[in-house]
Amino acid sequence: MVNGTVINADGRVEADIAIDGERIISIVPRSAGGIVAASDDRVVDATGCYVVPGGVDAHVHMQLDTGTMSSSDTFESGTIAAAHGGTTTIIDFAEQRAGGNVLQSFESRLKEAEGQCVIDWGLHQVLGGVDAQALIDTRSLIEREGVGSIKLFMAYPGRLYSDDGQLLRALQMCADTGMMAMVHAENGLAIDVLIEQAIAAGHTAPEFHSRTRPPELEAEAVHRASVLSRVAGNAPLYIVHLSSSHALREVVEARSRGTNVFAETCPQYLHLSLEDHLGKGWPEGAAYICSTPLRTKHEHHHADLWEGLRVDQLAVVSTDHCPFCLREQKLANGEAFNVVPNGIGGVEHRMDLVFQGVVAGHISAERWVEVCATAPARLFGLPQKGAIAEGLDADVVVYDPNAQSVISASTHHMNLDHSAFEGMHITGGVRTVLSRGDVIVDKGEFLGKPGRGRYLRRDVSQHIR
Repeated sequence: MVNGTVINADGRVEADIAIDGERIISIVPRSAGGIVAASDDRVVDATGCYVVPGGVDAHVHMQLDTGTMSSSDTFESGTIAAAHGGTTTIIDFAEQRAGGNVLQSFESRLKEAEGQCVIDWGLHQVLGGVDAQALIDTRSLIEREGVGSIKLFMAYPGRLYSDDGQLLRALQMCADTGMMAMVHAENGLAIDVLIEQAIAAGHTAPEFHSRTRPPELEAEAVHRASVLSRVAGNAPLYIVHLSSSHALREVVEARSRGTNVFAETCPQYLHLSLEDHLGKGWPEGAAYICSTPLRTKHEHHHADLWEGLRVDQLAVVSTDHCPFCLREQKLANGEAFNVVPNGIGGVEHRMDLVFQGVVAGHISAERWVEVCATAPARLFGLPQKGAIAEGLDADVVVYDPNAQSVISASTHHMNLDHSAFEGMHITGGVRTVLSRGDVIVDKGEFLGKPGRGRYLRRDVSQHIR
C-alpha cells in the first residue's frame, strides 16, 4: 500500500505498508525511500488518502432476540454493512437472562454467528441472572472461550436487571479476574415509575421515551456503579452508550477518585436530538427510540460529549447497533413509546460520523483513530487489532478525507428500511478495506464472503489495571 498518510493514535507518517498474508510486515517512511514493489505484488495506491487501522465496534446487536422479534440485521448482513463503513472487527453479546444458563447461552450464540460473519468478531457475556453458578460459569469463559468481558444492566427489571447486591458480586469477580464489566447505567426502577405515570396521563408520543429516562437517572446510575466498583476492589468498569453531560460529569468525578472506569458514547448522542428527531411524532419518531435516549438540544450534551472525546474523558465510540425496520418491527405493537423496541442502526456509518468531528475541529484525526479502533482493541483484549504496526493483523482502511456523500436508506447496506441519519451530508469516506490482508471492499464494491470472519478469543485487557 503506497502513497498514503498512515495515521495511528500516537501520530502520523507519510509511509508505505507491506503486507504478507494476514499480517503487516513493514512500514517504510517515504523519507527513507518507501517500498519498492515486486512485479507480482498487488499495489493499492492511497494517494491523497489516510491509511488507518480497521475500526473496532465493541458494542453491536446482530439478530438480537427480544422475545417477540429479532433485530433486522443478521450477522451476515450486519458485518457486510460494517465492512462498507471501515469496521473490520465487531464484538456482540451472548445473553443469559434470569433463570438461564451462562454456558448454554454462550454456546447458542456462538453457533448463531459461526459461518456468517465477513469480518472478525467476538462476544461479551451478558449476565441477566447473577447467582453463584452464573459467576462460576462466567469465570470459566476466560480460559474456555476467550471471553474477557461481561455486561450488566441497571435497567429493565424482570428481564436483565441486576440489583446492587448482584452488581457488587459481579464486580468483585471482575476485580479478581480482570474481566471488564460493561454496565448499562440507568436507574431502571425509577424509570419504570415515570413510564407508568406517563402512560396513565396519556403521554404516549415518542418524545416521552426520553422524558421518562431523564439524564439525572443516567448520572445517578453511573455514580452508583462507580461506587460499587471501588467497593468491589476497583473492578474494571465500562459505561456503555453514555448520552448526557450529567453522566459524563459522574465519570470524570469517579476517575478523579481513582476509579477504574471508562466510558463510551455513540454517534446518535453526538449528532441527534430529542426535539429534532423524537419530536417528529408517529411514525417517524419511532425510528429514534433507543436507550439510553436522545437528549434535548437545549442543553450542552453534544458539545460536552465532543469535548469529552477530545480530552479522553470518553474512551470509545461504539454504535450499540440494534436495528429494527420501522413499520414491521418498531410499530408492530402500536404507537406508544413504551411498546416500541429500542435501537438505532448505525454500524455502517460510525467511522464517517465520528470523522465529522475531525472536519469540525472537535477532535484530531489521531483521536478519531483512537476512539474508533485503538482504544476498544486495547480495552477488550485484542492486541492484534486497532493499529497499523508491524506484526499486527492487516486490518487496514484507505480513507479519503475529501470524499463527499449523503447518508440514505436507499444506499446503505444495513438490512434496515430507514436511516436515523437520513440526509446527513458527510465529508470523508472509505475507499478500500482490508481484513487480515484480504481486500473485502473496494470503491463501494463488496469483495468478501460470509464465513471468512474469524472468532476472536480475547484475554482480559492488559490496559486497565
